[in-house]
Amino acid sequence: MTTPPVRGRLSLTGSLFIGYVLLLALALAAVGALWVVHLDRAVDRHYAERVLSAARSVAVMPEVVGGLRSPDPAAVLDPLADRVAAATGAEFVVIASPEGTRYSHPDDDLIGRTVSTPPGPAARGREWTGVQEGTQGRSVRAKVPVFSGGGSVNGGDARGEVVGYVSLGILTSSATTEARAAVPAILGMVAVVLLLGVGGAWALSRQVRTKTHGLEPADITALLESREALLYAVREGVLAVDGQGRLVLANQPARDMLGLPEDSEGRHLDALGLSERVRDIVSGADPGDDRLLLAGHRILVANRMPVRVRGEDAGAVVTFRDRTELDRLTGELDGARTVTRGLRAQTHEFANRVHTLAGMLELGAYDEARAYLADLSATHTRTSTDISERVGDSALAALAIAKSAQASETGVELRLSPMTSVPVLDRQVRSDALLVLGNLVDNALDAVVGAPHGWVELMVRLHTADTGGPPHDLLEIRVTDSGPGVADDVAQEIFRLGFTTKASRDGGTRGLGLALVKQVCEGRGGSVEMEAPDADEGAVFTACLPLRVPAAAGGAAR
Repeated sequence: MTTPPVRGRLSLTGSLFIGYVLLLALALAAVGALWVVHLDRAVDRHYAERVLSAARSVAVMPEVVGGLRSPDPAAVLDPLADRVAAATGAEFVVIASPEGTRYSHPDDDLIGRTVSTPPGPAARGREWTGVQEGTQGRSVRAKVPVFSGGGSVNGGDARGEVVGYVSLGILTSSATTEARAAVPAILGMVAVVLLLGVGGAWALSRQVRTKTHGLEPADITALLESREALLYAVREGVLAVDGQGRLVLANQPARDMLGLPEDSEGRHLDALGLSERVRDIVSGADPGDDRLLLAGHRILVANRMPVRVRGEDAGAVVTFRDRTELDRLTGELDGARTVTRGLRAQTHEFANRVHTLAGMLELGAYDEARAYLADLSATHTRTSTDISERVGDSALAALAIAKSAQASETGVELRLSPMTSVPVLDRQVRSDALLVLGNLVDNALDAVVGAPHGWVELMVRLHTADTGGPPHDLLEIRVTDSGPGVADDVAQEIFRLGFTTKASRDGGTRGLGLALVKQVCEGRGGSVEMEAPDADEGAVFTACLPLRVPAAAGGAAR
């Protein structure tokens, strides 16, 4: 058994709560950072499109084209650039020649000088946008060429040669300021989601604690190991089903007793190939304590205990005890008791005969006494000799003699068929044969007792494979009686466990005899049948016991 674990400082629910919160915080931090980066890039794209659009508008203005071709471009273009900068919110609007000479600039001292950044593609008639470091600082700027005939590259109507270009820009600090203005909203949203996540993590950890009944992982492991140790340490079979009739658990003894497959857990009872009686007991359709059932070659005692959780039906636990060996030993004990009763009957009968003989001698009827002794000796010798000559196995012979004496005591004649021929049997075959013979003869005696001139005929013989008979050596036991026979409406039920037409005389369990006979015969790969009787016969039972048990018959039939 597992020793109960020592409690740690941090519980399962606490660990889960902290883990959930940390994971959520990391996820939200990553999402927030990606959101800020995405927003920053979106602002950059917005400003790039904004300055490009403004620069294009300036480049196609007739005043700009005319000013570049005038004798004094700076006088015309610088005031125009200041108005455009004020209207668009640009940090600077520089109009320059293709060689880079400024005609406008926020700083008048720089007008007429060469630009700080080269014209680049604009001097060759192509537009350009990007971030550059200039006299006003780092800025997002666009450079758009100005054509002598007007028009633009973007509009596809550019005419003439490049006479200059427009450079319009906005400081990156302005874009950064706009992006940073959205950060508090982003952080607020992340904080709200984090708080909601913390609440959800707390609720989830509480639910886990409820589901686990406050048990820690070490406690659950200890319980599981203890359960496994208990289930597999007991010899009884333990089987659990849920409320829908699905198999939840089965230990190895239960699998062996019922012949369950390895993948049986989780499957419905109807899909496991169990017999109808087993399904009835497990499902609760056949309630009661210590229910007897046959499973293959085993005799089982089943007990079912319903399980209720919080007042609702949660299934049942069924235990199985194997009493096969106990019943086999009981059968052998019954055989020994039969022999004892037979000897007791013989002793009682012998005492009566001795008293009769003593009375004859006292009366002086010596000739009658001599004849009486001769008749008794001949009858006893004939019965014993007949059985010993035909039955080579001493245990079977003793049982037959005891049954003969028991029958004689009740006024029934026990006949031995002239076809009887039995050699010495091995231990296991002898044990099964004694059980079958004893039960069949007892049933026959019960059927004819009290009837006038009742008789029971016993035939036991061995069929060998080399005589052209069965494919393997087979012991046949046939018992015929002169009783009333078996009614047609119960002919199919007589071999069912618990079925009986007789009342229990000793308070014990009835209805086991023929069921045991059927179980023993089928366990060896044989059979037992009741044949239709003739006019002068009652019931005829024939049991066939193979001397070797086939491999298929050794498994647990379900």
